Amino acid sequence: MVLTPSVPEALRWLCQATSDLQAASNDSRRCCPNWVLFKVHQALEKALVAALLCRGEAFAGHRGLMGMAQRLEAEEPELRGLVLDVQSLCDCGVDSKATQYPSYHPFPMTPSEAFPSVDEEEVLKRAQKVLVALKDHVGRK
Repeated sequence: MVLTPSVPEALRWLCQATSDLQAASNDSRRCCPNWVLFKVHQALEKALVAALLCRGEAFAGHRGLMGMAQRLEAEEPELRGLVLDVQSLCDCGVDSKATQYPSYHPFPMTPSEAFPSVDEEEVLKRAQKVLVALKDHVGRK
């Protein structure tokens, strides 16, 4: 599906990104870090799509978190540091596949067992920082 680029469409995506991050926060400290990480991924993905949409770019497919962050940072000077912030979240386990599918882990581990030492509060704090930066960016358009 190709999305029509516009600020109203970007705001719609940001609204859902905020909801996804709240859902991740709701799961925090409930013994399911893989779901926190997955929902953070979903929030970041939607916020990055929003930032691309407000630039007038049609979004026709998945580029990955890092691909979108790199594109935005390269073309928007006020988003300097976005790539490092997104990379730090990916390094913590923010991912759409490893958080959900056993095949991304050695047998017999499952995603629900794969992230025992993740600092969920730190991940949420970093994700909130990225979301705020992207909201501010869209708000300036």
